[in-house]
This record gives sequence, structure tokens and C-alpha cells, in this order.
Amino acid sequence: MNINDFDYHLPEELIAQTPLTERTASRLLVVDKNAGALEHRHFSDISNYIKPGDCLVLNNTRVIPARLLGHRETSGGAAELLLLRQMEDDVRETLVRPGKKCRLGDRIVFGDGQLVAEIIKVKDDGNRLVKFHYEGIFNEILLSLGEMPLPPYIKEKLQDPERYQTVYSKVEGSAAAPTAGLHFTKELLASLQEKGVNIAYVTLHVGLGTFRPVKAETIEEHTMHSEVYHVDEETAALINNTKKNGGRIICVGTTATRVVETLSDDEGIMHAGTGETSIFIYPGYKFKQTDVLITNFHLPKSTLVMLVSALAGRELILKAYEEAVQKEYRFFSFGDAMIIL
Repeated sequence: MNINDFDYHLPEELIAQTPLTERTASRLLVVDKNAGALEHRHFSDISNYIKPGDCLVLNNTRVIPARLLGHRETSGGAAELLLLRQMEDDVRETLVRPGKKCRLGDRIVFGDGQLVAEIIKVKDDGNRLVKFHYEGIFNEILLSLGEMPLPPYIKEKLQDPERYQTVYSKVEGSAAAPTAGLHFTKELLASLQEKGVNIAYVTLHVGLGTFRPVKAETIEEHTMHSEVYHVDEETAALINNTKKNGGRIICVGTTATRVVETLSDDEGIMHAGTGETSIFIYPGYKFKQTDVLITNFHLPKSTLVMLVSALAGRELILKAYEEAVQKEYRFFSFGDAMIIL
């Protein structure tokens, strides 16, 4: 399959720059993959599509203030560092700018010297491993010096950092938010539980690879980034019991989908585990666990458009996206939502 098979036209003005005041106020495009039908609703109507006995799978990762602005120790020139993942104590994989001027052995200073990053390895993909030097508690220093790493297509400054966190975010470690979950409130989740819906929490720390373009013309040649996940025994059992009792597995976001598909076997049995996944889901993939997907609208030619196309069919997804553009839906991280039934 060619990457251009997953392209669509998106006017720039439809890219949402700020979140809505009310989380549930966004629009909801309902995609019925069996009937090939589209329906326009609001996210506050989501309960109509979730039945008692279903299981809602949520990614409880929390975004850290992973963007650090500092200067190179030798030249004094500006440098930016984005934390991608923790490798070991005080060693993190990062994205460093300007890449050409930040070489092996260089040191980048943040604040008044409270934090210093030493580049100890340059990886083949250009990412750097850095060792941090500091006194005190790293997370506290990061909280005072770091900024929320918004996606590159968002130009507006975020007034309230909590609006780029889900209300159920808990486990710190993401460089980006699992944005499908931004539409949920605690009240909505409580009402779903009262209705008899199971809630399962998985963890997948979202890496920056989510925003990296697919460079291979043939999508089968694309190498996926890897992301760290964790699912405990209780959560795996809840998902398995839901299936056993005839309920549906409703994944909130592509990150939750990647976790459950990674940890499910060909018989559709979910297993607990901790590790890294680089699963790449595109048309032709047979879903082992996911029945329904709640998701935002994704970038043209991205791996996430390919994932939703695998679930609903490429032609129906492109039709849905075309209609969303015509009806001026809000796109990407702070945008509107879609549910694929």
C-alpha cells in the first residue's frame, strides 16, 4: 500500500489550537463500519453508544513537562531538549535541537545550572541519550524548569496545562497526551460505571514518534517507534471477563488500542505484562481484542489514519474525514472525536 492512499485535504484553519471550555462539548462523528453509515452527534451523547457490560479501556499515562529550553555550555547558544523516555537512573532518550550543533560529550545547561544534560550517545535515528546532573529531586526540578510539550501543529500557548491531561491521568512518563481521553470528565465516567460499564486502565507512555511522518512510500517499509506499556493481572482479567460475558472492548484512543492488541493472543485472550511495543496496525490487520474505538481525527498520511482504516476500512474513513472537513469539525489533539462502531 502506498502512503498516498491515506492522504486527505485539510484546511489549516480546522486544526484546533485551543481546547474547548467544556471537555464533553466537542462534536462526535459516529462511524458504523458494518452499515457504512455516518452520524453527527456531540460527545455528550457518547453514553448512547456504550452498553452495560461493555469495557471502556483508558490509557492512564500522564504527560510530563518534557520540553526543556537551555543553552550549550561551551558556546552559550540556545538549545532545546525533549524527553522521550527514561533508560535508567538519570539517563534519558531525548530529541535535541539544534541537532548538528549538539554533539557527543556536549553539555546543555538549564535554568541557572540547576540541571545539566550531558550527551553520552548519538543514536542512528538522531536521538540522543543524555545523562542528567543535578542536586535534589529530578521530578521537582523538571516541574520548575520544563514546559508541556505540545504537538508541533499547535501554535497557541496553553493557558491551563491540565487541559492537555486526561482527568484520569496517573502514571507520569508521556511526551504527548492520549488525546481521545481528553473528552471525558469524571462525572461522565462515573455515570458510565453506574450504568454497568466496566472501566479498565492500561498504561502506554506516548512517544514523539506519534507525530513523526511516515517517510517510506510503501507503508509496509515503515519502521514504527516503540513505546513503553504496563498492564496488570486485574486489568487483563477484567477485559477477558468482559469478552467472555459478551461485552465489547471499547478502546479510548489509538494508544489503548496498541496496548490491548500487543498483549492479546490469536484466541483473543488478554495477558498482563510490561515492556515495549512497536506494533504497526494498518489495513489487513486482524484485530484480536478491539471491538469499538473512540478516537480523534489524525494527520494525513499518518500511522494513526492507517490504524483507524484497519478497523473501519480505508474508503469509509476517508469518506468520514471528507465529511468532517465539509462540516468544519475541529481536528487533531484539541479537536473533535469519532467513534467507530
